Amino acid sequence: MVFLYPGEITQYQGQNLSAIGDVYQNAIEGTQFIDQSTYHLTVTGLVNQTLQYTYDQVVNNHQSHQEVVTLNCVEGWSATILWQGVLVNDLLQEAGISSQANTIIFHASDGYTTSLPLDYIVKNNIMIAYKMNNVTLTPYIGWPFMLVAQGKYGYKWIKWLTEIEASNNTDYLGYWESQGYSNDATVQGGIGIP
Repeated sequence: MVFLYPGEITQYQGQNLSAIGDVYQNAIEGTQFIDQSTYHLTVTGLVNQTLQYTYDQVVNNHQSHQEVVTLNCVEGWSATILWQGVLVNDLLQEAGISSQANTIIFHASDGYTTSLPLDYIVKNNIMIAYKMNNVTLTPYIGWPFMLVAQGKYGYKWIKWLTEIEASNNTDYLGYWESQGYSNDATVQGGIGIP
């Protein structure tokens, strides 16, 4: 018997979806319980103006996107989920990203960080999701926002997102990358440590 969240869908446009429960929690400091009344998502770094958004401002004031994307973990599991969220590039454009920026560093409430090339984010319409399979993220699965890093291993899919930083540091290493994981993290056919 597969546990489904209230309102969770199992198919989208004829495609079977994994259950949200198939996405295992990986966290360096355990589940983060963030207070919506005080939460802000900050867009900072090499931008014309630092912007701070409330949760509602991100969700309600930006175009919503949906896409079925498979999350592959280096631990050997995968899950195909319908993600709904807003494009990272939309937020960067609002802040006036500098032409000097080439790397985006993502920060989470527990101190976790990771980075991705700006051109990858733009070309692939990378989003920060607030829903999975039509269900709003819970704290356990990354509320308020989880990065949907299509084609990258799960350690790039940062949860509990608090800051998006535009940078020109192509050598930036996030939490796992600084411990030897590939900074590229591109999924290569099979599943395993890249």
